[in-house]
Amino acid sequence: MRLIILIILSSFISSQIYADTIYNLIKIPNLEIYDIKTPNKLRYFYAKQPFTLGIDNNISCYNSKKETIDKKYKIIQRNLNKYSQKFLKKINLKYIVLCEDLSISKINTAGIPDHVMKTLILDVRFNEKYFERVIHHEVFHIINDSFEELFNEKVWTNFNVNEFKYAKCSTCTDKLGLDTYINTKGFFSEYSQSTASEDMAEVFSHLMIEKKLNNLDPILEKKIQFIKTNLLKIDENFIL
Repeated sequence: MRLIILIILSSFISSQIYADTIYNLIKIPNLEIYDIKTPNKLRYFYAKQPFTLGIDNNISCYNSKKETIDKKYKIIQRNLNKYSQKFLKKINLKYIVLCEDLSISKINTAGIPDHVMKTLILDVRFNEKYFERVIHHEVFHIINDSFEELFNEKVWTNFNVNEFKYAKCSTCTDKLGLDTYINTKGFFSEYSQSTASEDMAEVFSHLMIEKKLNNLDPILEKKIQFIKTNLLKIDENFIL
């Protein structure tokens, strides 16, 4: 009986130590290790209970069923394995947090990137139609935040026609559609037209999922070349 109690206590203490260690690394509570033995050294965690964080606890996410995590993890890892350990280190991404019903200030979102904490939170229940694309979309925000000098928004904005204007923020507009345009006219999607940074992220994500891109217009060709050129400045071996 005493042995059983000691084993239970030991297990509890070990779990608490792991939980404390994770929190100290990325400042997100209620996480458990999902996978830390990956080819590119990304560390995956999942929410064992709902958590809140951020200014005034404005970021929240909920724990998901194991079968949901298991299913989506295969998709997430397949996509994130496209990034080498060397590249991930340069852009400051090391930790992936999996949860569901992710929101910031009560607005649902596919992911929340934080290059300072080297962390990307992903909503495993986000719309399956766009799920793989948004993984890369959110990774680009990590890239952009880490290398703002390379992805100059003024240069990017000048690719567009003179009369086009981006919104002040991505939540300051109703341009939220993620469907890929058949006729691009400078943009891959409606959401691309919200802000310059979202436009860049949409271009990058379309390239990363290797979507067949036919009849691209001259503006979009320039945007694609801009993304490719600057990614190679980060890592000369990066492949799109």
